[in-house]
Amino acid sequence: MTSLSQRRYHITTFGCQMNKADSERMAGILEDMGFEWSEDPNNADLILYNTCSIRDNAEQKVYSYLGRQAKRKHEKADLTLIVAGCVAQQEGETLLRRVPELDLVMGPQHANRLKELLESVFDGNQVVATDAVHIIEDITKPRRDSEVTAWVNVIYGCNERCTYCVVPNVRGIEQSRTPEAIRTEIEELGRQGYKEITLLGQNIDAYGRDLPGATPEGRHLNTLTDLLYYVHDVPGIERFRFATSHPRYFTERLIKACAELPKVCEHFHIPFQSGDNELLKAMSRGYTQEKYRRIIDTIRRYMPDASISADAIVGFPGETETQFENTLKLVEDIGFDLLNTAAYSPRPGTPAALWTNQLSEEVKSDRLQRLNHLVNIKAYERSQRYFGRIEEVLVEDQNLKDKTQVMGRTSGNRLTFFAGDINELKGQLVKVKITEIRAFSLTGEPIEVRQAVSV
Repeated sequence: MTSLSQRRYHITTFGCQMNKADSERMAGILEDMGFEWSEDPNNADLILYNTCSIRDNAEQKVYSYLGRQAKRKHEKADLTLIVAGCVAQQEGETLLRRVPELDLVMGPQHANRLKELLESVFDGNQVVATDAVHIIEDITKPRRDSEVTAWVNVIYGCNERCTYCVVPNVRGIEQSRTPEAIRTEIEELGRQGYKEITLLGQNIDAYGRDLPGATPEGRHLNTLTDLLYYVHDVPGIERFRFATSHPRYFTERLIKACAELPKVCEHFHIPFQSGDNELLKAMSRGYTQEKYRRIIDTIRRYMPDASISADAIVGFPGETETQFENTLKLVEDIGFDLLNTAAYSPRPGTPAALWTNQLSEEVKSDRLQRLNHLVNIKAYERSQRYFGRIEEVLVEDQNLKDKTQVMGRTSGNRLTFFAGDINELKGQLVKVKITEIRAFSLTGEPIEVRQAVSV
């Protein structure tokens, strides 16, 4: 076998931001072990698929990728094949039966244990790690994809039991990291020059429910609101975001904190899933569409310009045309800046997958198309407010389609392009006058670069 110091690895990530954050941590572990990154999976000696099981097509894509690499393993015996993430947790040993060439199957709770699991693989074992564990505090340095923005996990798992969702089955119960560990990680990121942090959790508003109530100094740090106050003054960090929120736990106190804390971006991602109360009850979401509207009203009372994004599902079992129209009405009334939409996909091990009132693919496809059409119209309407305005944009990268431009995001998470040299502007906050608007992005002219001041 090739020595580890000469071995190359490739990670393909499917799914959510949590998976992307997990992949960065696992890449950090592999590089600590002496592996080098390979852009081309066919030149890699170790291939890791970090998988998502939210929708069936993501799962099928994994099997398709795996099939190609399993064939390659017959010519390259020392190729190491790993499936991590939610499909791994869901399928477990079934994956080995379907793809016997696999070396390691590991659920998301085991991401921090990659080194010890791989050592067992290199000793000649085929390993399945899907048992529920207490997530050990992460001391690895992630190999982060960006040099400007970074994800920081604050809570793992989910205790909700939405009838369509596999996440609690595959990611386990809620486990909050301590505020001190979170702040230490953010301070290190500040020292490394990162400018924007996104605090991550499958259900981030549940942060702290499993932690003791107060620190020895008497500070209460057992809610997301308290955590935002606690990390807000970390030197070097210019912006904070957080995702994903659940309407059941979204409080006015949190909204007030976001309005008061200048570094917290005016952007909220709060999935609503359906605009119909009967469907919300069938989904076990624990709120009504009226409550959801009240949350948005409260946000706009404190921050009239805040961007609102969300997730919605069409074609849930039993959804009538009238119930679907209630979702359209909610989208029409609220006017989201961005809406992630999906047709319902039955997932193994979820209650809704067993119900007999499933809708046809034709109905689901038709409703998804109609919803997306409305989403585009409303997002374009929301974009109008930016025209002629001066927005502060954090520059993240070059525009790959036009190398004379750079790209970044406004505080409200609008992707913005403008002319500039990425070597000079990367990581800078630039005031940009908006000259062109589109449904989901903007173009402008740079006015002034703001020099970041460390707190």
